[in-house]
Amino acid sequence: MNKPTQGRLTAADFDQDLLDLYDYYAHGKISKREFLDRAGKWAVGGLTAAAILGTLSPNYALAQQVAEDDDDIIGEDITYPSPDGTGDITAYIVRPANIDPAHPPAAVLVVHENRGLNPYIRDVVRRLAKAGFIAMGPDGLSSLGGYPGTDDEGRDMQRTLDQDALLNDFFAGFEYLQALEGTNGKIGATGFCYGGGVVNKLAVAYPEMAAGVPFYGAPPTAEQVAAIQAPLRIQLAALDQRINAMWPAYQEALEKNDKRYVADIYPGVNHGFHNDTTPRYDAEMAKLAETRMIAWFRTYLAG
Repeated sequence: MNKPTQGRLTAADFDQDLLDLYDYYAHGKISKREFLDRAGKWAVGGLTAAAILGTLSPNYALAQQVAEDDDDIIGEDITYPSPDGTGDITAYIVRPANIDPAHPPAAVLVVHENRGLNPYIRDVVRRLAKAGFIAMGPDGLSSLGGYPGTDDEGRDMQRTLDQDALLNDFFAGFEYLQALEGTNGKIGATGFCYGGGVVNKLAVAYPEMAAGVPFYGAPPTAEQVAAIQAPLRIQLAALDQRINAMWPAYQEALEKNDKRYVADIYPGVNHGFHNDTTPRYDAEMAKLAETRMIAWFRTYLAG
């Protein structure tokens, strides 16, 4: 761990090997014990490995960019059925406050990371509503009581679920938006980490999906790419070795099948750079990525 910069910690305050080690832990590739054991080499000057983990973990006091009571939006928690998934799913749906019935908005499904519907993802839902969309973020942990309040617990809980059933919960969320009254009938999807992979799977399963913006998510198989019809704006972090190792084959399949896509690879940033609650957050690149996401949806989800 390097000497902290002024203000909140950023990726520049950590050795890249430590950031990569945290990425393995955050995605269940190593246990907490193994992370703490291996992070010990950076525990100097009275700093403990546990303290290092604490500084790298989300701090949701930093998460809110759009307040729940923002005058431009109206949000509520709803429940929808997922008969092929884990049961009834709780979701956070947010609408623009002033909708012109003659020009209804499109809808966007927002898929969380591998830890449930945490405050960061709820804020992303609000940001999209403030940008003019009806946005909905399902909680994949609904069958277990919902997001538990910490990402460590949420990650452990999500890992216990039947992964096919969990995926069907998000498919059911997409279908809920398809049937929702008051939209223009066009549905897009964005997601982060695990959720980025779900967006890719949605594009395969629903050729009618109007647009997708997956953030650093696992790709579909090369054979599945042929089914994709949605234009995709794929967001990748240049330092994300784990996901980027899968990108060449995905890109080749997209090109081979003549799919509409743009891939943005952000220099000098790590997996999770859009998440504003951890030191991996990069404000400049996150803002650029979000601007591109909203522009993509405005282009392809217009009525």
